[in-house]
Amino acid sequence: MAASIRILLVDDHAVVREGYRRLIEMQPGIAVVAEADDAASGYQAFKTCNPDVVVADISMPGRGGIDLVRQIRQRDPDARILIFTMHASATYAQQAFRAGARGYVTKSSPPDMLVSAIRSVFAGRPALCAEINAAIATNRLCGEASAVDELSPREFEILRMILEAKSTDEIAAAFNLSPKTVANYHYEIKSKLGVRSDIELVYLCMRQGLVEPLSL
Repeated sequence: MAASIRILLVDDHAVVREGYRRLIEMQPGIAVVAEADDAASGYQAFKTCNPDVVVADISMPGRGGIDLVRQIRQRDPDARILIFTMHASATYAQQAFRAGARGYVTKSSPPDMLVSAIRSVFAGRPALCAEINAAIATNRLCGEASAVDELSPREFEILRMILEAKSTDEIAAAFNLSPKTVANYHYEIKSKLGVRSDIELVYLCMRQGLVEPLSL
């Protein structure tokens, strides 16, 4: 009997984790060996259980999944990580792969897509759901390169937290940085994106599909 693919599942919603754990463990040769509800505990679980594949969300309390990918890959350059998220954005996917992810699947994908992606990432093959493949292809065909794509994974995660209206102190605590360092990141992000204020920053990110417009 083939050995199981050992999975670390990182998602901040316990009910979501339970549902996907059951889905994953219905498949032959795959087992969830650990779970975590944020990036910090996810990293500790990775060090403790050394899973074959990490399946991680992006949006979580504190540091997000993209920074978790960066941190894990710094520890283990061969780590196999699959992002599983609601964000159907080419920019998010490109940032995840830049950080070191091997696959990216949206939560709106058919359930068997997640299982297929886990097997692909475990085998060393990249995995993208159809939704993200289409988004990336559209960006390329339309020449829609964005300055956001040039941000580092750490800058992108800080931008994500700024867009979630997190304070400088909250961001500093999440990344174990000083508030002054976070303020410097904030300034550098706006400079790279060519905006002068947070209002301009939000509008730019709306145009890039990173922020949902408010419905009145």
